[in-house]
Amino acid sequence: MKASHDHDISYEVVRSRRATADIVIERDGRVLVRAPETIPHQRIEDIVEAKRYWIYKTLAEWRDLNATRVLREYRNGEGFLYLGRSYRLSLVADQDEPLLLKGGRFCLRRDLADQGEVAAAKSAFRDYFIARGRERMTQRVRYYAPKVGITPRDIDVRELGHRWASCSPKGNLAFHWKCMMAPPTIIDYIVVHELCHVHCMDHTQAFWNEMDKVMPDFHERKEWLKKNGAAMDL
Repeated sequence: MKASHDHDISYEVVRSRRATADIVIERDGRVLVRAPETIPHQRIEDIVEAKRYWIYKTLAEWRDLNATRVLREYRNGEGFLYLGRSYRLSLVADQDEPLLLKGGRFCLRRDLADQGEVAAAKSAFRDYFIARGRERMTQRVRYYAPKVGITPRDIDVRELGHRWASCSPKGNLAFHWKCMMAPPTIIDYIVVHELCHVHCMDHTQAFWNEMDKVMPDFHERKEWLKKNGAAMDL
């Protein structure tokens, strides 16, 4: 990965074995240019210059959306998202598991929140979402894979930084554990999105045509994730 500047736009270049170049704004606001290994740097600069207005516009939207980011506290009554619903938190003492969802509440072992640091409490939520996520993502991938016409390989749920999901050239799929905060319809969008990348690694029109075949309302789901993704955090 190489950092570059185009006048007042800072961006990073990631080269890989892909056919075309595209530009994405990552969830942390970074401008990322994904380019073929053989493309000259001058060509990358020309692409960034041509997309200058789009980059400005998208970064402005990113700043507006992230202004509403929610900072949650690990105390009784705080709301935490799971499958699109908000569940109140209860701190409990008589519980073996670090975190359980029961009686319409997230029950977190009190000692994890009483340590004065949020790391242990966050870890409990992260582990819970990873465990439940592996079950759900595997189920949804197996449901949609025949519709997309592919056979995926490994399916995993883990920390992915600022990406919702990823698809390797070999067809291995990985999903961010934070996906489990989204409504089921949005989880399905993320699943189909990655499955379609097995056909088309780029976000070309061919890729979106594949999406449209399986999920005709993908535009609405994509927009929902764009507007609400910042709130899906711990």
